[in-house]
Amino acid sequence: MNPWIGWALAVIAVAVAYASWGWPGVVLALTLVVFWLLLQFSRSLRVMRMAAGRPVGAIDNAVMLHVKLRPGMRLLEILPLTRSLGVKVTDAPETFRWTDGAGDAVQVELVAGRATTVTLLRQAPEAPGESSTAS
Repeated sequence: MNPWIGWALAVIAVAVAYASWGWPGVVLALTLVVFWLLLQFSRSLRVMRMAAGRPVGAIDNAVMLHVKLRPGMRLLEILPLTRSLGVKVTDAPETFRWTDGAGDAVQVELVAGRATTVTLLRQAPEAPGESSTAS
């Protein structure tokens, strides 16, 4: 939701509460607005705490993550899916990358806090006869 809409709804709630119940209504409306803000803050902290417990940019499966992501998602919606903070690739546009154990990666471009492009980067398959272990 646009922050302007949220704040406009809060002001309208305070005005309606004042018109209906006077100052006790204003106190009630302000209490509800503060409670809503605390819920949002608590959600943000919970997501960041969960993401901080894992290595930066590490995910279990890049293909499965790519299927779950879609343009328009906020970073706060993406982090619970990845369960880790992404590696920042570029600043303009803000681009983050998550890589799995097989080398596949998901790259997400954010503009104004929302995902605009979600790209799956696949690891090049090894040619037959080549081995990834050194002899």
